[in-house]
Amino acid sequence: MESREDLKSILAYLPVLVRSKNLFWPSKVVEALKEMAQGPDHSRVNSGEVLFVAIRDTRSSLSLLQPLAPFASEGYALFFDELISRAEAAEWFGEVLPALANLLLQLPALLESHYQNADDILGKYGFKTGLHLLGSQEGGMVFLSQELIGALLACAFFCLFPASNRGANHLPTINFDELFASLYEGYSQKQENKLKCIVHYFKRICSCMPVGFVSFERKVLPQDRHPLFTSYPEADFWSKSVLPLCAFEVHSLGFIEDQSANALEVDFANKYIGGGALHRGCLQEEIRFMINPELIAGMLFLPSMADNEAIEIVGAERFCDYKGYALSFRFAGDHADKRHFDSFGRRITRIVAIDALCSPGMKQYALKYLLRETNKAFCGFIDQSKYCQYKGLFQVKGLHEAHLYPDENDHTSRNHLELNEASSTTVETNQGASVSLPALGNSDGEGKDLPGIATGNWGCGAFGGDPELKAIIQWLAASQASRPFILYYTFGIDALQNLDQITQWILSHEWTVGDLWNMMVEYSSQRLNGRTDLGFFAWLLPSLTSHELSNTN
Repeated sequence: MESREDLKSILAYLPVLVRSKNLFWPSKVVEALKEMAQGPDHSRVNSGEVLFVAIRDTRSSLSLLQPLAPFASEGYALFFDELISRAEAAEWFGEVLPALANLLLQLPALLESHYQNADDILGKYGFKTGLHLLGSQEGGMVFLSQELIGALLACAFFCLFPASNRGANHLPTINFDELFASLYEGYSQKQENKLKCIVHYFKRICSCMPVGFVSFERKVLPQDRHPLFTSYPEADFWSKSVLPLCAFEVHSLGFIEDQSANALEVDFANKYIGGGALHRGCLQEEIRFMINPELIAGMLFLPSMADNEAIEIVGAERFCDYKGYALSFRFAGDHADKRHFDSFGRRITRIVAIDALCSPGMKQYALKYLLRETNKAFCGFIDQSKYCQYKGLFQVKGLHEAHLYPDENDHTSRNHLELNEASSTTVETNQGASVSLPALGNSDGEGKDLPGIATGNWGCGAFGGDPELKAIIQWLAASQASRPFILYYTFGIDALQNLDQITQWILSHEWTVGDLWNMMVEYSSQRLNGRTDLGFFAWLLPSLTSHELSNTN
């Protein structure tokens, strides 16, 4: 066990110890958890105040010396001793907490079983899916059972993850001490309701443990050219694209997570996945992490995203309903997730995390940053296995793409593409072997077509992006990634009241990706240089109307 490279990469961030072939808890931790598992009559853990003492003692048994957040103890006491009802507290300390202690006792065995089976998931393709640090510029995937995720999140609740080296390795916070501390330090109802979502999740899994799987994938657009994968595009790539724009459907009401078209759902992410979910944040990403708490597990092993990276998570179950947003966010009860499972045992809920520029101001209109945002969305939306096949067809039609075929006279890449199976792409492993990797993001048994994109005002609001520009950028990226449609949720903002009219006009004129990109670049240049102060939509339609009129005269 201790010789596994995947385990070695993550072991320093796990609370368990390893010896030869076994993972284990220190004996004092086992004793404390066994006591807690027998219930409050035996353990005396019957209040938030006493619970925090048990957490502190367990951390001491693990030699976790880094102090927890100030006011964490007061936060646990406030929530469990004052904010929830006595009936809820009795259920928590009498049933849920003992079950969580039992789950923690199983963590070493769950991890061992995980590593024993991880190589079977994609082993025939030469890929490892065991829990490991998915470092920057390391494309890869981790498959976790929902039961293992439950145990890992129980560790986070008990603040058992070592935290000393996480910041240095660009990993986000994973323990829940800040979440509870901020409840006490600056009480707000939205913070209380975030914790209600987490507590509800633990109640659910302790009463009936789910049996599915969740995959976490770091997606990378390579900076260097690669014969089989599209690399990080330059502006010329977008300017010359002849791909058609995909269908665009505008929704002024509704939410991304409620879409029923099996689309890839966009998480308006922080570069540190999860953003402020375990702190004070309560915007789109943080809310998603509260209603689908299994997403939090990715914060354990996914360092911050670079400009050419995105993170795709498939299979996270939704446990909570909610209402409101930001300060008005409220837990609204249980959610029964009815989504079907794919052949890998994952719910067909696909979420892609892409981080936009924060407070870009006028620089968002500069070509460098237009390219950054478009490539970021493209990285999130692209399925490399499907894209290679699609671009291979365009190569046959004579539409040469330099990023796929660096040398026009070199037919090696073309031969590789022609040999690909319909549902896989050929890649080279670190050992030099050529293998086929299936398109895991779309293994739902519903055909070979890519799912569409469900998104909204990515990078706007608190991040300060231009809503009109961001809508167009996502449309370009989705179209170039061969997605069949975008479902765009405007959340009713005034800036996008003409979005449907604009997109349908553009579609009616059969613009390509390159046409729209070039128009966006021209507008942005004028905006940056002070030659216009109009929004993109107001600038676009008059100029196009004048152009059409001049052509008819």
